[in-house]
Amino acid sequence: MRTKLSTVAAAAAAVVVLASCSSDDGEGGSAASGELAGEGTGDSCSIEGEVPIGAVLSLTGAAASYGESQQRGLELALEQLNEKEGVTYDLTIEDDQTDPRQGITLFDEFVSQDVSLIIGPTLSNAAVQSDPIAQEAGVPVLGISNTAAGVTEIGDYIHRNSLTESAVIPQTIAKATEEYGLENVVVMYSNDDAFTESGYEAFAAALEEEGVEVSETITFSKSDTDFRALLTQAQQSEPDALIVSALIEAAIPLVTQARELGIDVPIIGGNGFNNPRLMADAGEAAEGVVVGAAWNSSSDNPENQAFLEDFQAAYDAQPDQFAAQAYTGLMLVDQAVRANCSADRESIKEALGELENIPTVLGEFSIDENRDAVHPAVVQVVQDGQFAVLE
Repeated sequence: MRTKLSTVAAAAAAVVVLASCSSDDGEGGSAASGELAGEGTGDSCSIEGEVPIGAVLSLTGAAASYGESQQRGLELALEQLNEKEGVTYDLTIEDDQTDPRQGITLFDEFVSQDVSLIIGPTLSNAAVQSDPIAQEAGVPVLGISNTAAGVTEIGDYIHRNSLTESAVIPQTIAKATEEYGLENVVVMYSNDDAFTESGYEAFAAALEEEGVEVSETITFSKSDTDFRALLTQAQQSEPDALIVSALIEAAIPLVTQARELGIDVPIIGGNGFNNPRLMADAGEAAEGVVVGAAWNSSSDNPENQAFLEDFQAAYDAQPDQFAAQAYTGLMLVDQAVRANCSADRESIKEALGELENIPTVLGEFSIDENRDAVHPAVVQVVQDGQFAVLE
């Protein structure tokens, strides 16, 4: 499935969904990236042609809830950017169906279509397989939700605006240990996904750093939905908390079944728990779940307050972290394009790597020497059906 978003695409209404993945769209008004140099810089930058951007999101399949939020964030940013003078963007969103093989195909297509940059894919699992295609072709990539270790190590064209698990989880465990006096925990994680495995490794290191004993480590598959036997096994260790690295599809039944079995200790999740579906689907069982995050709606910086208002107006709903990161991602791409007033791939790559102290929805944002994100993180707890800052 392809979503083609043209110059003044309204947030939802102007979305045109095409039935195939044909490559003709790559010619539809998108000049080769090398021809897209303009005059001026920053807000005065003016580029005559549309800047072609590709995005690979998981709009169907197991990670669809993340991808759908990202699509909304990108569409809102696109609409606002294209209302500014000087630079307009031609954004094409493709669905990888939560299948890394489809992600590889889509990256191949975007590379051949001369896009200036590729955003995505949604999951780290897909990124580690598709990003090398862009790296080899010299196409810059901006990951907006890839948190696993090693993603940007693929090469110097790979960037991300999503904090890594290793950046967020130590803060989460330190805060939870202080708040709940953790001494002994059980760790559970799905061991067939790059993102959740990376989360597990970050949790294990953080627990060791805090001197918290891990009485048992239990693994499962990301497709599992019945955790009763594993939770009963965990319960026998009488832990102070359950530490879980899982995607939301596993997190919801795991949390629900834990409470059904009478496990009332804190459940501390990785980034996969950062999804409103946790509260919507697990209901009361989600209360007290702790998760570190790259963004919280309560942030009072002016960029975030404007984003919340605009998102509500566009979709009659509140955004989640994935929408915030996607929105920020396209705004950062605009910063990079305007910096040298060029949509040439090499120019964007250079400018992305030099982003520093940019005010964004996520807070003051910089890219470090490894092309990873640097900005504040927050530790959240579910209270009254929504994420609140754990204080």
